[in-house]
Amino acid sequence: MTDPPQRPVSVVPPAGADGALDRAQVARGYRLLTEEVGLLDRSELGKLALTGADAAGFLTGQVTADVEALVPGTGTYAALLTPKGKIVCDLRVLAIGDGNVAELLLLCERSGLQALFDQLRRHLIGFDAELHKRTLQQGLVSLVGPRAAQAVEGLGLPLPAEAEHDHVAGRLGELAVRVVRTDVGLDLVCDGPATASLLDALRSAGIESVPEDVAEIVRVESGRPRLGYELDPTVMPAEAGIVERAVSFTKGCYVGQETVARLHWRGRPNRHLRGLVLERAVPRGTVLVADGREIGRVTTVAGSPRRGPIALALVRREVEPGDAVTLRVPDSSPTSARVVALPFPDGERRPAPAG
Repeated sequence: MTDPPQRPVSVVPPAGADGALDRAQVARGYRLLTEEVGLLDRSELGKLALTGADAAGFLTGQVTADVEALVPGTGTYAALLTPKGKIVCDLRVLAIGDGNVAELLLLCERSGLQALFDQLRRHLIGFDAELHKRTLQQGLVSLVGPRAAQAVEGLGLPLPAEAEHDHVAGRLGELAVRVVRTDVGLDLVCDGPATASLLDALRSAGIESVPEDVAEIVRVESGRPRLGYELDPTVMPAEAGIVERAVSFTKGCYVGQETVARLHWRGRPNRHLRGLVLERAVPRGTVLVADGREIGRVTTVAGSPRRGPIALALVRREVEPGDAVTLRVPDSSPTSARVVALPFPDGERRPAPAG
């Protein structure tokens, strides 16, 4: 199974650039996602299914979360790690069934799909479990914003329970739809060929499509790390701040467990994921320096209509919220930023220009 790599989006292009969104588009999309509801077609996300009597037990031994604890209609966030506890892929796991778990649906970034598929398939020998491809077979549409639930109810679809990753099956006319709760709204999962009809129904109900570039601003403001940006095989779960969401310390063994547990109980991560309020936009990968030494690197940059240029960065643990840092920009003069805790607090503004 070979999938084309998903092209990441790291910064909203400046207004007026070729193919870029203009400021009015960014402002309207941002308002929809933060005050109302916006629509995004995310069918390109990677999708796999695990079935069989040993599916939950097998996956529990592979990822950081306790998949065996799931019951139908619930889900969990998890990470697949290297033996040294570094992140290969992060994923959502949904337990699907009626009374008993009949299937585990795995959702991940398309860029992590191949590694996830390969590692699971390699370790399936001896288990009563089968791995199925679902990326093309199923569509996925996201409703993002505080009025997402209201929009779904207006369409006559049921709402899942309140916890993130809870989900419920419903119907929109002739379309079978699974409604999944997320941190920023609701996802709707359907059969792949039905995706166009689902999008048409949502748009006919007055829900506007929003560019993924604008959704990336909301992700940065919320401080949620993304595979290929804040998450990769050089980063540990504790450094990215996902331990509370993704890691169980009460279940049995899994790949990378020893390192994760040792760091959690006996140590501290060398780096933390922080927010930056920038003096001006900088390229992804820009180095942060203090007292002449490197203390971190920018992982994602976005232009927030509310806060101006902002970024996520993995920085040394001694760098605290409120600290001012210098950014060493290639082929340009240095610039400055203020470090903030995540998610970005309200009222943050860019720092005064250096000098």
